[in-house]
Amino acid sequence: MPQGPLQEIVIVGGGTAGWMTAAALSRFLEGACRIRLIESDAIGTVGVGEATIPQIRLFNAGLGIDEDEFIRETQGSYKLGIEFVDWHHVGSRYMHAFGSVGRDIGLLPFHHYWLAGRNAGTAADFGAYSFNAAAARANRYNRGAPSVAGLPELVHAYHFDAGLYARYLRRYAEARGVVRHEGRITRVERDGESGDVRQLTLEDGSVIAGQLFIDCTGFRGLLIGETLGTGYEDWSQWLACDRAYAVPCASADFTPYTRATARAAGWQWRIPLQHRTGNGHVYSSAHISDDEAAATLLAHLDGEALGEPRPLRFTAGRRERMWAHNVVAIGLASGFLEPLESTSIHLIQSGIARLLTLLPDAGMAPALRDEFNRQSAWEIARIRDFIILHYKATARDDTPFWRRARDMAIPDDLADRIRLFAETGRVRRDHDELFTEIGWTQVFLGQGIVPAAPHPLAGLVAPADLAGFLAQLQGAITREVASLPDHAAFIRRHNAANRQV
Repeated sequence: MPQGPLQEIVIVGGGTAGWMTAAALSRFLEGACRIRLIESDAIGTVGVGEATIPQIRLFNAGLGIDEDEFIRETQGSYKLGIEFVDWHHVGSRYMHAFGSVGRDIGLLPFHHYWLAGRNAGTAADFGAYSFNAAAARANRYNRGAPSVAGLPELVHAYHFDAGLYARYLRRYAEARGVVRHEGRITRVERDGESGDVRQLTLEDGSVIAGQLFIDCTGFRGLLIGETLGTGYEDWSQWLACDRAYAVPCASADFTPYTRATARAAGWQWRIPLQHRTGNGHVYSSAHISDDEAAATLLAHLDGEALGEPRPLRFTAGRRERMWAHNVVAIGLASGFLEPLESTSIHLIQSGIARLLTLLPDAGMAPALRDEFNRQSAWEIARIRDFIILHYKATARDDTPFWRRARDMAIPDDLADRIRLFAETGRVRRDHDELFTEIGWTQVFLGQGIVPAAPHPLAGLVAPADLAGFLAQLQGAITREVASLPDHAAFIRRHNAANRQV
């Protein structure tokens, strides 16, 4: 078994996953080893992961990226949350907003006091107590501390063009020594004794050797799947959608939030950028034809389609091992969850962070692989259950797709969480799983799971005092939102690309 530090890392595949990995490794390894990336211009990338969650700011900050420059370079915009339309029933809508909602009192989260106020008839919609949600619905945004004392800052993520982001990170990585090799891989050579990947041959005859290989080849999984035969855990029994069409359209309403609208056999995303609006229809091929799915997408665009809908096929699930031998899968090569909660780029980011934390030396200690796989499997399963919740907690029975979702058996862990909240209003969050208590609460309530009674301690607040507390919170948010600049105006001032919003 070779010893000593890594000398050669080879990233296979570009796109968002490949260049995020290259940028991070070049930044944090600081020239300690040689990093090469192989990609072919002839092989397309999925390139539709344009909506993110706030953790992306940590990634960019870790690279030392200036936010205003980043947004300009990627034709980006700000994102304060995700609006869900028609998920509980046709005509329903709610916002899963970033940041806090209301203000906790003592031992209890705010939603227990909101429940008490709701039962007394003195509470507004839950989203009215979210600064993020109120600003999003008013199409307003600003950075920095609010003028109204006691309100938190707006918590934001981004919408951006994933292709432009990859290009931006390529420049970043190459400036720090990453070498890009153009071409298709025609041969993968493995060590006869260990089974590790040793070198790759390109179509021009070039040979690229390495010690650690990072598979960013998307759904194909060239190394992790085709070469090493790592199996795939299929989750389609819970997440029936297996196809999507994606198409951009001309820019229209420039909202600081993503929208996910439920359709007859899936859902449609809307992501506003400076130069266009990204759209996609995620659907179950067992419940709608491809032609009908494409027609549904085109019928619900805000502006003129800027091309033909591009088809994607996938299976929800994950690799049985995301690190096998000396190959680590990052991004779609490691697994896929539909982007309902904008977690695709986050899973790339968390995979990179986990790799840096568990970075091996040339010896490739098996314990590091095992821990990487354990953490990766746990994380994606928790996100999977959060996405399943959106389908399971529905009152829709208007199509076979929604009846199936409503009636399906779900993982025991998720069933326990739903029962705990429905019966008691308590939210269980395990360790450092991605979605917080307030995230779970917003989706529970938005999907119609409303506890009959709050925590007993919430009843100790006098009704008049509780009504005053709720009114004060809502009033403070309303005043602050009214003072914020328009989202598009803020971008024109700080982040506009080479075209006007």
